[in-house]
Amino acid sequence: MASAAPNSGLPLLYNSLEPVSSQQHGAMKVKGIEALPALARNHAIPVTVDEFALAQRHFPIIFAVGDDPVPLALMGLNEGVNTFVDEDGKPTDENVYMPAYLRRYPFLLARLNQQSDELSLCVDPTANAIGDFEDGQPLFEDGQPSEATKAILNFCEQFEEAGQRTAMFMQEIKERGLLMDGEVAIQPEGSDQPFVYRGFQMIDEEKLRELRGDELRKMNQSGLLPLIYAHLFSLGQARDIFARQVRQGKGPQLPTGAAPQSVEA
Repeated sequence: MASAAPNSGLPLLYNSLEPVSSQQHGAMKVKGIEALPALARNHAIPVTVDEFALAQRHFPIIFAVGDDPVPLALMGLNEGVNTFVDEDGKPTDENVYMPAYLRRYPFLLARLNQQSDELSLCVDPTANAIGDFEDGQPLFEDGQPSEATKAILNFCEQFEEAGQRTAMFMQEIKERGLLMDGEVAIQPEGSDQPFVYRGFQMIDEEKLRELRGDELRKMNQSGLLPLIYAHLFSLGQARDIFARQVRQGKGPQLPTGAAPQSVEA
């Protein structure tokens, strides 16, 4: 979940980064982003463990493949399909939880000097969230960060802290060997074959059941076990995402009268 430094591999959705400074942005204002077109083309958004309880009500939470997996909320089951925003990337349902990763954009904390651990507040200038606007809130007042900028900085700091907790969670489940290649099969009524989705990781329930009682007790006391079950429960949301894709014409073509009925994970 760590943010990349500018020009060394940008995080998802970010096109460019520049540090927020009174010299460059002293007279500029910041305003909220109502739409994010790139989001419409992204189906998997990073989430932190702090969000599992809320996110699992709306999205399947899975883990990316590779040596350094991160938790991802699936807003669509197919690459390039997001069922929760319109073509302009504007949310279509205000009651759906939006991951903090999206609410943080276009800001983030980044390490500008690789020789230092200090993080600086940066912004993606292509988002058009800051500029010489008539409306909006000033970024600086009398050369000092405004209350709006302080609030942005605080949110980004909280996100980084949540990212550190997420990294610790991922390290724990990896060390315990609880990750396995994931598979979700959705069997629509009237279809001869299920639609099978792979290319992600999930918790191996069999290995989870084989853990000793003292291990499970420690995991429960540390808060690890509730997070694991939030992930497992969330996989049931895949059926709803599949149905959303079909209704929106973004999913596979089903036989006449067919409807998604079940999910096996």
